[in-house]
Amino acid sequence: MPSEITIKNKISPFNKNIKVSSDKSLSIRCVLLASIAIGNSRLSNLLESEDVKSSLKIINKLGINFKKKKNIYEIEGFGLNGYNTKKEITINAGNSGTVGRLILGLCVKSKNKIKLIGDKSLSKRDFSRVTEPLKLFGANLKSKKNLLPVEILGNRFLRPINYLENKGSAQCKSTVILAALQTPGITKIKAKKSRNHTELLLKYLKIPIKINSNGEYDLIEVKGLNEIKSFDYHVPGDISSAAFFIVLTLLSKKSKIIIKKVNVNETRIGIIKILNKMNSKIILKNKKNYKGEKIADIHVKSIKSFKPINCPSKLNSSAIDEFLIIFLVAAKANGISHFKNLKELNKKESPRLNYAIKFLKMIGVKIDRKKDNIKIYGNPELSLNGNYLINNFLKDHRVFMMACTAALVFGGNWKIQDKDSINTSFPKYIDILKTLGAKIK
Repeated sequence: MPSEITIKNKISPFNKNIKVSSDKSLSIRCVLLASIAIGNSRLSNLLESEDVKSSLKIINKLGINFKKKKNIYEIEGFGLNGYNTKKEITINAGNSGTVGRLILGLCVKSKNKIKLIGDKSLSKRDFSRVTEPLKLFGANLKSKKNLLPVEILGNRFLRPINYLENKGSAQCKSTVILAALQTPGITKIKAKKSRNHTELLLKYLKIPIKINSNGEYDLIEVKGLNEIKSFDYHVPGDISSAAFFIVLTLLSKKSKIIIKKVNVNETRIGIIKILNKMNSKIILKNKKNYKGEKIADIHVKSIKSFKPINCPSKLNSSAIDEFLIIFLVAAKANGISHFKNLKELNKKESPRLNYAIKFLKMIGVKIDRKKDNIKIYGNPELSLNGNYLINNFLKDHRVFMMACTAALVFGGNWKIQDKDSINTSFPKYIDILKTLGAKIK
């Protein structure tokens, strides 16, 4: 029987300060870069979710030791050629596309065959978007139908490449960057703008990387074969986790929240820009720069009336993990909201665009779809009193949290399955909801 929660009551007004889980994207990247650094790196406030645990298990299987003391993970790296695989091995990325794709970029020099596998959800996702550019470097990769499992056998004589990334995928871009670190010469990447944590980390680590903006694209040059020194890093809060509490507050009555010390990297705050266009007044305070990343406290108040939006496609990549929760606001807006070019939503842990449409229709929201474009017909009076069951969504943590938010702000009697899905990114999600007064069984 799947793990299940029940929500029967709307959340009462609240006024709280909270902290959300640490940034998943940064946690994974810090683990992977520490694994190829020279010496002991110290990572504090690392997200202890299933996805990050997958990254730790993988580097350990590749010969890298780590230990935890209190809230600090120490990872002992041996440099760019430090992975020690004396025989063929299998590594498991679990549910994480970030871990699965990025680790392939670090295995382009593997001396023995490495087989990458994942869970049922990850095994349905396209890996050709990273295997094809890695083949251009000279690595040997095999898979059936571009799906997991993927086998990789490295090449000592890699060559730099010129690569166009036109999907707005930070995973694809980062995989190529990590492979370029181990390649002689200069790799050039023209990448549609997407989250830039990998680039900022490498700048902080003083690796030769040049980034120039050209409209919707970044032009990136990476000079390979420069060793990374060990480093210390404190991981800030995750905007993708904060998003659910931002929208919960906006849609609740007479409520306020302050979410402390969240990473507000410009490539991640599409949700704030979109919601503020819809009449929200989300404010960032106590802004600080931390090793290239921007950190701030997010202040949110509930809103009585939302404007519809014709969402600019240029904001898609900076809100790609938050669209499900944005759609709930559009469902409450006074008018028709338009969202375009959302095909990347169906490339995530589940076909999220398909699930979002099914979900919105289930709660009585009118929605039109034409290929990857949708119109959401908002209803400011949206209120629910029926029975709702959420299941069969490939255990997608963001679908689960979307359903919890809808139950707490719109009402109704809800049973939401696969509670354990939140362990991939936000294990403390329900605990924090309860501190705000949510009644969850």
